[in-house]
Parts: sequence; structure tokens; C-alpha cells
Amino acid sequence: QVHLVESGGGLVQAGGSLRLSCAASGRTFGNYNIGWFRQAPGKEREFVATISWTGSRTYDEDFVKGRFTISRDSAKNTVYLQMNSLKPEDTAVYYCATDRAPFSSPSTSQLRYDYWGQGTQVTVSS
Repeated sequence: QVHLVESGGGLVQAGGSLRLSCAASGRTFGNYNIGWFRQAPGKEREFVATISWTGSRTYDEDFVKGRFTISRDSAKNTVYLQMNSLKPEDTAVYYCATDRAPFSSPSTSQLRYDYWGQGTQVTVSS
């Protein structure tokens, strides 16, 4: 059974930083792309970033703009999302998810991801 557990969220002032973690179990972690998504109150869940099984990175082009960095530690079965220069509009629940297919090209579509964590709340105050 696949489990994903996010952590690292919290309350931070605008301009601050947070590092989110996604600990995975139940799959050969290194064979799968892992994505981060977020959902703000009253809005649909949206793509943030993904890291492929080869280590390539893809980011949302609209709001990330060099502020976020995704990385993975396969030895720890963990993916990280380093978020800097946070803005109030980054306030959301952040979710990690694993691609349904191993050794695949990374995707920004939520439909490609089959297992999701419970989410971690990020709140950025102005």
C-alpha cells in the first residue's frame, strides 16, 4: 500500500521561507515522478512542481518564478519543496502525489497522479 505524508507547513510572514517534505512508502520510490500541488480556499487544486525519476524538474510557469525548488532524496524516500519569498497568495493546502506509471515522462496533470498525501497547510501573512 502506498502512503505519502506531507509535513513542514505552517504560518510564515510574507517574504519568509518554508520547506515542505513528502515522505513516501509502498513503492519503489526512485522509479516514480513525484508532484506537488496546492489548493487555496475556494479555488481548484493546481500544479506547483514535479520531479521526475531521473531528477528533472518542472515548475508552474505563472507563480513559481524561481521562488520554489523541488528536490528528492531517494535514500530517504522523500521529496522536498523549498519555498522562498512567500506571498500571501501562496496560502493553500499543499499536497504531494506520485505518478501512476513508473519510468514515465513527468506530467503537470493531476490525472496522472494516483496516490496523494493528506496535505499540509501553508499560511502566509501579509
